[in-house]
Amino acid sequence: MPKEVFAGDFRAVLGPLMATTSPLKATEDAEAMLAYLDTRDDVEGRKIGVVGFCMGGGMALATAGTYPERFVAAASFHGGNLATDAPTSPHLFAAKLKAEVYIGAAESDGSYPPAMAERLEGALTQAGVRFTTRTYPAAHGWMMPDFPVFVPAAAEQGWSAMLALFGRTLHGGE
Repeated sequence: MPKEVFAGDFRAVLGPLMATTSPLKATEDAEAMLAYLDTRDDVEGRKIGVVGFCMGGGMALATAGTYPERFVAAASFHGGNLATDAPTSPHLFAAKLKAEVYIGAAESDGSYPPAMAERLEGALTQAGVRFTTRTYPAAHGWMMPDFPVFVPAAAEQGWSAMLALFGRTLHGGE
C-alpha cells in the first residue's frame, strides 16, 4: 500500500488520518497498554522501550516522558515535528524523560530541519537526558522497506542502533 499512496498525493491520503492522532492521544493509548501488560503473567519486568517512525517518533518521546517510571528507552526514526511551538511538542517532554533516547534523522527531511534538531537536542541536553542522534544520508521514510525512499544499508544501521539501545537498557527486565 505505501507504494500506491506515495505514487499519488500522499498528503491528501495521510493528512486526514494523521489529524486523528497526536502525542497526547498516544500517551492515552500507552496508559491502556501499560495497564494490560501489568495483568500478564507472561510479561517479565516493568521496564519497557518504545520506538516510533515518522509522527510516531514524537509519540514515542511523549509517551516515555509521560511514563518515565516505565520507559527506559525511546527511539525515533525519521520523526517529524519533534520540536515545534505547539503546546504538545515532543521536546517539551524532555524534562520528564528518564529513558535513554536515540534519534535517527534523515538528511533530507522537511519535517525535521536542522533548526528543529538543534531545538530538540538543546531540550534533551538541558534536561540531562542521555541521548544519541545520527543523521543518515537518506530521505524521510528511509527505514521502511515498502517505502520508495528505503535505503537498506542505512536501515540496517538504524535497526542495529535501536537493538543496541534496547539491549543496554532492557537487559534483565528491571
